[in-house]
Amino acid sequence: MFGVMADRPEEIAREPGGLPAPGVEPMVVRWVGIFFVACFVGLIPWTWYLAGTLPDRQLSSHYNIAWTGFDVMLAIVLLATGVCVLLRSPFLAVTAAAAASFLVVDAWFDITTSPPGDQVLGAVLMASVAELPLAAACAWLSYRTEYLVSRRIDLFLGHTFRWR
Repeated sequence: MFGVMADRPEEIAREPGGLPAPGVEPMVVRWVGIFFVACFVGLIPWTWYLAGTLPDRQLSSHYNIAWTGFDVMLAIVLLATGVCVLLRSPFLAVTAAAAASFLVVDAWFDITTSPPGDQVLGAVLMASVAELPLAAACAWLSYRTEYLVSRRIDLFLGHTFRWR
């Protein structure tokens, strides 16, 4: 299932150029994967516990700092994504994926923490018109980073051109 494993990097069979041979995988990769699956399994009972014990309402003395800090981080990751697009940086995959995640989380918490009425309607409108479409664009950029970096596709005035 995991292919040939090695405990030490020097034991890994290598192809010319220093890359691991096909089917060879360091032991750490297996354990990191297992760790993340275990985290998922551990979060299931924790989520059930929180759903049953957290109050419906909570007063937070640092609510403004939490949201301001989150928006600063969102702005930074959007800036990093824009710079990576302009530079055709391979780091675009990471920054765009982070931006997509931040935008979805922002939309979720804007909607779920807004009081009923006009504010929740405004949050839904903002999510559907701005945050979620931008998150989808960031996800697409993350998925297509390799093509953008290698200049096999180009972005110009909202159109995608394929270069051969």
